[in-house]
Amino acid sequence: MAPPIVRTISRYLLRQHVAPLAFALAALTSLMLIQQVAKQLSGLLGKGLPAGVIAEVFLLSLPFIVAVTLPMAVLVAVLHVFTRLAGDNEMTALQAGGVSVARVVGPVLAGATGVALLSFLWNDQLLPRTNHELRTLQVDIARKKPSLTLKEQVINEVVPGQTFLRASRIDGNTNKLKDVTLYDLSDAERRRIITADSGRMAYSAGGRDLFLTLLDGDIEEVNRTDPAQFNRTFYRTNRMRVSGVGNIFTQTEHDTYKSDREMSTCEMRLAATAARRDASRAAGDAQLVMENDLRRLAGLAPVVAPPVPYVPDTAPPGLYCRALRRLAAWLLPPEAEAQTPQATPPPRPLPPRTPGTQLYVTPGAGVGEQQRLRDARTRAATYEVEIQKKYAIAAACLVFALVGVPVALRFQRGGVGLVIGMSVAVFAVYYFGLIVGEDLGDRLVVSPFLAMWTPNLIFAAAGVFGLWRIRKPGNAPNGGDWSDVGEAVRRVVSWPVSLLRPAWRSLL
Repeated sequence: MAPPIVRTISRYLLRQHVAPLAFALAALTSLMLIQQVAKQLSGLLGKGLPAGVIAEVFLLSLPFIVAVTLPMAVLVAVLHVFTRLAGDNEMTALQAGGVSVARVVGPVLAGATGVALLSFLWNDQLLPRTNHELRTLQVDIARKKPSLTLKEQVINEVVPGQTFLRASRIDGNTNKLKDVTLYDLSDAERRRIITADSGRMAYSAGGRDLFLTLLDGDIEEVNRTDPAQFNRTFYRTNRMRVSGVGNIFTQTEHDTYKSDREMSTCEMRLAATAARRDASRAAGDAQLVMENDLRRLAGLAPVVAPPVPYVPDTAPPGLYCRALRRLAAWLLPPEAEAQTPQATPPPRPLPPRTPGTQLYVTPGAGVGEQQRLRDARTRAATYEVEIQKKYAIAAACLVFALVGVPVALRFQRGGVGLVIGMSVAVFAVYYFGLIVGEDLGDRLVVSPFLAMWTPNLIFAAAGVFGLWRIRKPGNAPNGGDWSDVGEAVRRVVSWPVSLLRPAWRSLL
């Protein structure tokens, strides 16, 4: 059991981090949300959407923003608190009282671990659901067209690619038209041009259909299959209906499709398992195609693998997924499960070949199966990369705390400038590494673990090295400002140059 003074210091340090963490999280989230609003608001307002739908778009964007800003807020809070503790000589007093740096850092790392667990649950349970709702809502918004607005002396597209209307005068109050020309391209076999001296337009109740009453005009019709045939019809009154000129916003109730960013870890593990099974099936099919091609060349009958029905594995892999399923079964009411049709497994494996046997395969045999194999492996890698990203971003809360402590104690006079500058630098490098790693992992260049965890491993090693340098009393200097930061950067940059200088001189 820890001594009372240690428990008191631990509670004090954790309390000092609460307010900066909340303020940094709120400030960073608000800043990124304002950026999203400025980027998307004009496009949303131009579609005539209800205010509730626009608010829902930005509300559903919050979980993703929080997932990004929470590790950033941890770093800002740690830098701020330890810079102030060192600047007020509280760290010096603690070390003089026999409290080591490890004792001070321990509660902070424990708190960062708790934040990391909350971040993982946030990214794994809430974020996929909101991403799915946001993607569905954005698709529904993209389907909606603004209400029909006609301009004078302009060829207006009434129905995209089918109907166009031009009028010299349009009275918006009475919906009267003057000198009207209507181009009808809806029929692929014929083209019609309808002209009228005047007319009147009206809309259906939902605004989806346009009703035109045209007066004193003619209809010119050309048959595309027989250009020599031309029809012209004169009329006094022509009433016509143009359907689909507007669209009402309708929200999708159920959308079963999910991308990798709309799945939880357990769902992606099942999807990755299915992708690896498809890859194995494609490899077996490719081998079977080449085997049958060889048998055809030898004049033998092809081998047909008998289908053997099998039940797909739907059990969630891993202790975490099994625990979640049991918790969901205990909390949620039971649901009726539909019977899944039994699928056909991959063909039976072929017997091994004798080493040194040369294969004469027709060019193109197995190409489609090889493409299936690559696609399945890429799909599995995409899911694995996304799973590792959920773990890596959550663990970044702990890694950033590990980095922030030695930096704040080393450059304790940096103030607010150090907090902002160091935070921006770490965020830029870290998230750039995540973006590059995700691209390399999706393209099967590196393993999913290395693709997502390399930034964490680099920053964690730097944080451990920094803590080792200041582990003893007196190793953390009194002072340290921006000039010391520049000097430290210069030494880091010049170190590899000094190592390479002798080799360079020998080459000269």
